[in-house]
Amino acid sequence: MKKFNIRKVFDGLTAVSSSSSSASPQPSNRENDIIQETLQSEHFQLCKTVRHGFPYQPSAMAFDPVQKILVIGTQSGALRLFGRAGLECYCQHEGNSAVIQLQFLINEGALVSALSDDSIHLWNLRQKIPAILHSLKFNRERITFCHLPFQSKWLYIGTERGNIHIVNVESFTLSGYVIMWNKAIELSSKNHPGPVVHISDNPMDEGKLLIGFECGIVVLWDLRSKKADYRYSYDEAIHSVAWHHEGKQFVCSHSDGTLTTWNVRSPAKPAQIITPHGKQPRDGRKPDPCKPILKVEYKTAKAGEPFMVLSGGLSYDTVGRRACLTVMHGKSTAVLEMDYPIVDFLTLCETPYPNDYQEPYAVVVLLEKDLVVVDLAQTGYPSFENPYPLSIHESPVTCCEYFADCPAELIPALYSVGSRQKRQGYSKKEWPISGGNWGQGAQSYPEIIITGHADGSVKFWDASALMLQVLYKLKTAKVFEKVTAKEEKPSPDVVDEDPFAIHSLSWCPESRVLCLAAVSAHVIVYRFSKHEVTTETVQLLEVRMQCELNDVDSLEGGGEQASAVSTPGASSSPQGSTPQPHPSSSSTSSSEGLRDNVPCLKYDQPALPFAQAVGIWFQYQEMERCVCLCAVTLVVWLQWQCPGCLVVLFVVFGFGCVLQGQEQSTQTVPRLPGGTGHPAAVGLCDGNDGGATSEDRCNIFVLKPLLSLSLSSFCPLWAPALADARDGSFIHSRSSSMGSIDREAREVISSLHFFETLSRKNELVPVPSLWLGTSLGTVLAISLLVPSASELRLQQAVAVSFCGSVVRLKGGILRMAVMDSTGSLVPPACESWYDPNAPEEERERTRSRRPTSPSSSQENQDCQYAVVCSEKQAKVVALPSQNCIYDHNITETSFVLRADVVIMSAGICVACFCANGHIMTLSLPSLRPLLDVNYLPLTDMRIARTFCFSNLGQALYLTSPMEIQRLTYSQETCDNLQEMLGELFTPVETPEAPNRGFFKGLFGGGAQSLDREDLFGELAAGRASRSLAQHIPGPGSMEGMKGAASGVVGELARARIALDERGQKLGELEERTAAMMASADAFSRHAHDVSSPAGRALAIRGS
Repeated sequence: MKKFNIRKVFDGLTAVSSSSSSASPQPSNRENDIIQETLQSEHFQLCKTVRHGFPYQPSAMAFDPVQKILVIGTQSGALRLFGRAGLECYCQHEGNSAVIQLQFLINEGALVSALSDDSIHLWNLRQKIPAILHSLKFNRERITFCHLPFQSKWLYIGTERGNIHIVNVESFTLSGYVIMWNKAIELSSKNHPGPVVHISDNPMDEGKLLIGFECGIVVLWDLRSKKADYRYSYDEAIHSVAWHHEGKQFVCSHSDGTLTTWNVRSPAKPAQIITPHGKQPRDGRKPDPCKPILKVEYKTAKAGEPFMVLSGGLSYDTVGRRACLTVMHGKSTAVLEMDYPIVDFLTLCETPYPNDYQEPYAVVVLLEKDLVVVDLAQTGYPSFENPYPLSIHESPVTCCEYFADCPAELIPALYSVGSRQKRQGYSKKEWPISGGNWGQGAQSYPEIIITGHADGSVKFWDASALMLQVLYKLKTAKVFEKVTAKEEKPSPDVVDEDPFAIHSLSWCPESRVLCLAAVSAHVIVYRFSKHEVTTETVQLLEVRMQCELNDVDSLEGGGEQASAVSTPGASSSPQGSTPQPHPSSSSTSSSEGLRDNVPCLKYDQPALPFAQAVGIWFQYQEMERCVCLCAVTLVVWLQWQCPGCLVVLFVVFGFGCVLQGQEQSTQTVPRLPGGTGHPAAVGLCDGNDGGATSEDRCNIFVLKPLLSLSLSSFCPLWAPALADARDGSFIHSRSSSMGSIDREAREVISSLHFFETLSRKNELVPVPSLWLGTSLGTVLAISLLVPSASELRLQQAVAVSFCGSVVRLKGGILRMAVMDSTGSLVPPACESWYDPNAPEEERERTRSRRPTSPSSSQENQDCQYAVVCSEKQAKVVALPSQNCIYDHNITETSFVLRADVVIMSAGICVACFCANGHIMTLSLPSLRPLLDVNYLPLTDMRIARTFCFSNLGQALYLTSPMEIQRLTYSQETCDNLQEMLGELFTPVETPEAPNRGFFKGLFGGGAQSLDREDLFGELAAGRASRSLAQHIPGPGSMEGMKGAASGVVGELARARIALDERGQKLGELEERTAAMMASADAFSRHAHDVSSPAGRALAIRGS
């Protein structure tokens, strides 16, 4: 029987629907015949893969001492499980209720979570993606505390009313055994004791349960006799309780910063009262109250004094002091300051048995924004080096890029340089959280994630094989020094944005050149070097950025060349909170320049060990942001002929200015004098005014202008835009309407692309070209004429020629790319990386140029295809004829936030993320929809700012200020995901119980066990009220799986019935159509017979 594939049915429907919105192919359909499309909808499926980073807003933590895995719960109901380095898992409760407590079923592969909506859940950790087996929702009482004894299946649940209920974790049913608050305290207090804040059983007697109430009352409850043995009362509220392993003493922490130690058989008064951080008065009075001690743990060791670890309890006079963790060991007290407030902490011990010496070896401290593990076995209590990628949020992430299938040698190169940045002073022991096993997936290509941060730093991450590890950290703020004028006093009400914050970045993995743009509109270019480079001075180049409309030289669209215009003039120094250059730099400002308020471009050479000195800083006061940024794609066209190495930088401002430069030499040139002239176009100040004195001279780098142009000279409608932008009336519109002159006047450049292509009609050989995309959907082409002879390269300037408009789309242009005649993506022209600081012979040996598209056009034949994607539309244009052969309306009601042309294992496609949450892929060149999933509605601008696609079906975005969510839209990756994910649970032998010894066994001094089934089972205690809690089977349980299976079977059955009914109706329609056609044929023959003469004679004779 032939297998029915419903996906092909949807493919047919989408193809029919898309044909209505797609342009009919131009004169011939040969493009589809020449470029055979290999991507189908079967190659795409969307799913989440892994989440990296620190859990956002953590609220609870638990540790399995046998499996050695850690779990952290958050205020949004998320769970993050951590095993050995590189092994992480993320799962989410339904809804957004906060996790208030977590309890492992130690070495059982299960976890109990309690939420703020008064529900408890049992998670199965024996599968790679944990699932909920059971849930229990309390209806009448609020959950405040949970306790699950080691190797027990009965869970104690304390409530806000002061009662304690007992749940069987195997069946998740309530027992009829209930400890009521009034029976627990009886006449010891006239008032309600408050919520239950602690529950634990006596380490030596499982039949004795210690119950702590918020008001300060502690009750030792006998489970067998169902009554209280002892009641302990203190004036201050209780926050936590901890047992000594012998079961004869326990310690309580209180709201006044005191610790009370109680002997079990002496309930009248505490055996000891101490205030760890309180000042002891000399007259013997009670010390001054301190802040509450939120938690205390009491751990013993065979070979030394016990450890007492606590959080909080500092004196009230320590205003502004950071949160502290206090470790009391014998007579010594160590106070460990933390960078963030403490949420919770756990002491890791060698044994899971509470009735044995604990032998503590580490403390896991959960902070609001960090996870710290302290080594208790070494002097000074050093911390362990954290192997997890939890430092993503060290400074807020402002942008990120994702590069899959990078050059294989790139990650080792970055790691070798970044290894020098590692901090020292960590513990020498291995990371104690070491459970689970890594996945055995087949995905082996290298992946790199680059994140830009608010403090100007950039981090490189190794993201291969679903892991994340920091490779290198680059600090751009070292290039500048912030200088604040004395007369300027910042207002406390105004919070300035960090001027070093990275706004956008562009990176070429082949040439290893990184270009960064910050919010204060400065741009820096770095080139990777394995050797350290230290530069003492920062050298500047100032550039005029002002354009007067009256002096603009218009360029004809027919292709007239225009060389760069160099105009000497004054420059203005940056003001306000923008970053200032290094004090050793040389820059001048005149009264003329300040009066003109002309922004400037400055070239610097940063003193960073990572980068070869190539830096360019744009300071533009009239525009707050760079609209677009692209780097290092024209390097090979400049031939790399001069020893001083070439630098190419392409930056687009809202005025439509494109700048690129070539580093020539270091020479002595005069400072720029003040001037009154205005440039005819955006020009570079070359500083060749001979009127300056020798005192006005300084050593700077000369950045030779290759081209300088203003797009207002190409399009007269753009001229009013410059004036409007100066007035501060710049408005970006996503309107698809093209008829409004007012909106068109505000057209700005939104995208650009450099490649060798056929920019003019009937052009035969591809030439270096710059394509500009605007905010209103226009694509303009500019050809670059570079001297071919190497000896003329440094003598002749680069000329440009305007080629006119290529195509126009609805909405702003987002992405452009070019395919060759075989359907392959034409890579950007670049030169493979070589170490600029290596010996010359090694440098020459390693240089190699990536080949560009060798195809050339014949007469009346297209050999390239440009792919252009906007906020509303996508089009494919044949070159050089510039015929639009395919177009597709991506969205009508929303707009595209991110679009990329990506390479899949079976071909190339366009990937889009829309503001309405849809993720779509389109085939190339036909732009046929292959995937359309409503994944994530745009609820936060963080998602729009950080969402990015990569090759081979990978994507990511910042799901919270601290976490990166990776996802895939590749069917192949989804199929292999189970193998790629690691296993949290591994079979481990449970340690043997401690030996009670001969005398303890003889005289009954050892631990006493309890058969809880006889006390809490249904036969002994009966059933609890059904209205108290509701049992909900989880999707991972057998009931949930049966329900899901029945639901799927039902859906399939209904679909089959519907198809049968549809087929039956189609069959009936065919039969009726055939009958009508036969009747019409018979009528036609009869009419023909009647109309003929013989037929008429026969008819008359018959009558």
